[in-house]
Amino acid sequence: MGYWGYYVVGRSERPLAELDALAEAGGGGGLVLRTTAPDGWQVWEYPSGQGEMGNMTTLARETGAPALFGYVMDSDCVAVEAAAPDGGAWTACLAREAMARYVGGEGELGVDDYFLEPADAVDRAVAWAAEAGHTVPAQPLLGVLTEASDPERGQLAENLFFRFLDRLGVVPL
Repeated sequence: MGYWGYYVVGRSERPLAELDALAEAGGGGGLVLRTTAPDGWQVWEYPSGQGEMGNMTTLARETGAPALFGYVMDSDCVAVEAAAPDGGAWTACLAREAMARYVGGEGELGVDDYFLEPADAVDRAVAWAAEAGHTVPAQPLLGVLTEASDPERGQLAENLFFRFLDRLGVVPL
């Protein structure tokens, strides 16, 4: 069994766990600081992912900076929700083929109904990074958005998520 849980990424002078936007995650009690990066970027972890995380639009509004979370599902795939104060919200997924096994079914909505196609997600990610003050190339982001996971061979979805953060210019590997 792989990892299940959230990673929350934002920029703030205060710890993200103390912000009202993340009150649904237990008022910060369930959040654990994973790492910090230059310019006030923080990555918090909410292991197990039991309960609600909160809303990234609310977090972006409260911090005045872009924010995102990644919900890792069994180290197989990651649902990404991102928002920026001016750029709005968007969703994408990492390890798309694996995600297709978790969402939808016959006659139900599928992965394409919930998440942007990789090329569209790249456009939104580049704009998100620009609002964060970073100029990033599209191709490396597309590479991460189209890469597969394989937990049995050590290619974990959570590693894809941190590679995605690196390509956004937020948290270097």
